[in-house]
Amino acid sequence: MKTLAIYNLKGGVGKTATAVNLAYLAAQYGWKTLLWDLDAQAGATWYLGLEPGVQDSVKKLAQGKRDWKDSVRETAWPRLSCLPADFENRNLDQYLRKAEHPAFQVRRLLKEFQSEFDLVVLDCPPSFSTVTENLFHAADVIAVPLIPSHLSVRSYEQVLQFLDAEKIRRVKLYPFLSMVDNRRSQHRDAGLELRREIPNLLTTPIPYAAAVEAMGRHRAPLPATQPRARATAAFEQLWLEIAEKLHRQG
Repeated sequence: MKTLAIYNLKGGVGKTATAVNLAYLAAQYGWKTLLWDLDAQAGATWYLGLEPGVQDSVKKLAQGKRDWKDSVRETAWPRLSCLPADFENRNLDQYLRKAEHPAFQVRRLLKEFQSEFDLVVLDCPPSFSTVTENLFHAADVIAVPLIPSHLSVRSYEQVLQFLDAEKIRRVKLYPFLSMVDNRRSQHRDAGLELRREIPNLLTTPIPYAAAVEAMGRHRAPLPATQPRARATAAFEQLWLEIAEKLHRQG
């Protein structure tokens, strides 16, 4: 089983839409996929047509007193399941901190799914926290959406500083350009600059598109409702890039 985390310290960069679309595409390519919505806002859960809330309490689940697998729900699409967000996820950080090895609890919990799934996609909250530290230890690949702007670049640099401070390896961190509007000279220029400055930047940019914003209206992944959209093609190419990185992890 492989684990893919979609993460950025900064919100509003297309993180949740990316998590949902990549999870859907992975399932379409034959991977039995679980999307675990770790964000208390429950955006990924909503996009998949489900309602937030897990069986029993998040506290008991985090403490190992209940089985997370009981909370997994099927979606409308083959091979794609969801572990929905719960509003109590806002307290998950304090529950993890009380564990014996707090930074490795998500990795431990993921072992429950090894016999059930080929891939787990983590939609992560935009923060530095114990949950954040857990995802860096648990994920095989971490995809980081970056809007081509100075503020977005600054947030990525802060992520690198966090990794250095916590002595966590960077090799599995793969940023990519998100919500790119090539009609804007700032986006074009910043995109070129980022490609020069970030050697591991993935080659596929995700365009800014009204079709992506419409996912909330349809409550469905973009490729399921608009398979011929330009953004759908971009997400599919991004998935192929990331799948190659996941395979390379062994």
